Amino acid sequence: MIIALDHGLIDGPCAGFESPGETIAAIVAGGPDAVLTSYGIARSFGAELEGVGLILRSDGSESNLGAPSGGSVGHFFGVEDALRVGADALAVTALPGSDAEAETLRNLAHTIGEAHRSDLPVMAEMVPGGFDSPPELRGPDAVAFAARLGAELGADFIKAPYCEDFARVTASTFAPVVILGGSKGSEAATLANIRTAVDAGAAGVAMGRNVFQSENPTAMARAVAAVVHDGAGVEDALATLGG
Repeated sequence: MIIALDHGLIDGPCAGFESPGETIAAIVAGGPDAVLTSYGIARSFGAELEGVGLILRSDGSESNLGAPSGGSVGHFFGVEDALRVGADALAVTALPGSDAEAETLRNLAHTIGEAHRSDLPVMAEMVPGGFDSPPELRGPDAVAFAARLGAELGADFIKAPYCEDFARVTASTFAPVVILGGSKGSEAATLANIRTAVDAGAAGVAMGRNVFQSENPTAMARAVAAVVHDGAGVEDALATLGG
């Protein structure tokens, strides 16, 4: 159970993440295994992150202050930076099937090689077609292709979009796969997707907005943990929210 708190790199002080220390404390109280975040957050909020795994976002794209292209992702931080802030893993995004495919795959492969020389695991965020990809590049064929490509390049675990027939993704990928959360949805729909993905072989989740933008982030984190860690059904998980 990974909670993504790297949104400030693109969205700045977005809703629910205006005060990072408060948000991190609320999330950690809900029992995640790890937090995925930026170098600046890791460096400034070590006390709040104590007790959970730390995954450092290695790359980034244009911010939403201007008109982002939705494509290219550049290398920002490396292995030495990750070790400096006590990170347990690096996260790198690749966009197979997009105009930035070659650039992002080269960056992923290079980062994996460098990280493994220091015994640092890498999570590959494999987004077929890019962040604004059409629906046909978010189906099980494309997601399975992208996830398998991340494993072929040596990623230790994969973060991929949730899709129908997710068993096709996990069955053809020889590395653990966690689902990303995407845009904010209802608690019931989010928990239902997690339950279905885990039943289909997903190792867990790596999601952010659907937790930290919840009315009660701690309770929502506990509900996600109930599904991922305890095998709870959707109704039982919703009951932890008072739903």
